[in-house]
Amino acid sequence: MNRFQFSDSDGSSDFDEDPSGLPFPEPLSRSSFLAPDFDPANFLSSLTNRHQSLEDLRQELRGLEQFLNKELLDLVNENYQDFLSLGSSLRGGEEKVEGVKVGVLSFQRDVKAIRDKVEARRHEVEELLNEKRRLRTNADIGKDLLDYADRVEELEHRLMIVDKSSQKEAAQDESDAESDLYSGESADSDDDELPDGTPAISLKRMERHAQKFVYLTSIAARVGEKHPFLLAQQPRVAKIKSTVLLDLKNALEQATAGGKQGKSDARTMAVLRLYELMGEDVSAVAALKNLKL
Repeated sequence: MNRFQFSDSDGSSDFDEDPSGLPFPEPLSRSSFLAPDFDPANFLSSLTNRHQSLEDLRQELRGLEQFLNKELLDLVNENYQDFLSLGSSLRGGEEKVEGVKVGVLSFQRDVKAIRDKVEARRHEVEELLNEKRRLRTNADIGKDLLDYADRVEELEHRLMIVDKSSQKEAAQDESDAESDLYSGESADSDDDELPDGTPAISLKRMERHAQKFVYLTSIAARVGEKHPFLLAQQPRVAKIKSTVLLDLKNALEQATAGGKQGKSDARTMAVLRLYELMGEDVSAVAALKNLKL
């Protein structure tokens, strides 16, 4: 134990302190080192009240280390025979280990077989679902194609487009369609006739023709314009388009031919909107230029 002494500048002692009266430090506890968050710095800082020199602390720690080493050695010596007997008891267990290994391998094979069946079933279900989607898509395409064919035929009937072989059979239908085209409806009730007595083309009827043609183009875009059936219908559709544009041109000529200025302008704008509906702005411009000429 160190002796604490304070002296003045000339080396003389003011007082001497005998540390024998200080409390003797308790031995270090083994539990202090067993904490999961043990930190040497924190441990040393907690020893400020031990009244013990650093060298004494080192000696105590060395003594504790030697004691733990001796305790560990004694524990090994005491249980040495048990360790040997444990090894002896395991002799002959190879057969049991091999049996367990065979069972595990068998179980592994069974699991793999079940997994393969599940995977095969999954692929089968996936293929069936893909086939169902393909069939549904083909069914939808078939419905669209039937609708397309019906609408082409309907427009041909309404626009008086018939083959020569069926002209006699369609004579009455042609007459009815012509009557429909020139019949006045709610939107054109004041324009049943032009000032010169010519029947006015029904803009309402022309609007329906243009809408039906636009719907044909939407079906073609949904199915795919390169579909063989649609490619086969292209000549009929082209004739329908040219007929509708011709009727629009005639309606534009009628609208600009005469009559009241306000109604004439209104009919002209209505016809131009039908051109726009069909996406034929260029044809509308060309028709207007021809009228000015």
